[in-house]
Amino acid sequence: MANKEKMAVWLYPETKELVKDHMKQDNASSMSEFIEDAIRYYCGHLDCNTVEATTFLSSAVHTIIDSCLKGSEQRISRLLFKVAVEIAKLCNVLAYANEIDDEMLDSLQSYCVNEVRKINGIIQFEDAHRYQNS
Repeated sequence: MANKEKMAVWLYPETKELVKDHMKQDNASSMSEFIEDAIRYYCGHLDCNTVEATTFLSSAVHTIIDSCLKGSEQRISRLLFKVAVEIAKLCNVLAYANEIDDEMLDSLQSYCVNEVRKINGIIQFEDAHRYQNS
């Protein structure tokens, strides 16, 4: 309190009510603390319009977005690895259970590549079931 200076502030009654209503959200213990926080926030907002602040903020935003993307990339990579392992197990079980000759396998490969290209990668079991039973 020793460093603070007293200052008169004139507020409209509606503005004073806004301060009272929002003090709890700001965790401010007094109206003075809330107004001081608001002034600091607004000054920071105004300072963002300077070249130095814009350069700093763009760098900070770039760093944050980059780290978010790397985290997402790692999660997606781990999930794709798990899916690939499951598909490899499924392929091995199917190859063991069904006797498919090389000619039929080449034909199936060609069909699947064309089908996936045509349906844009959206594979449905029902479509494969209909094709195999027709």
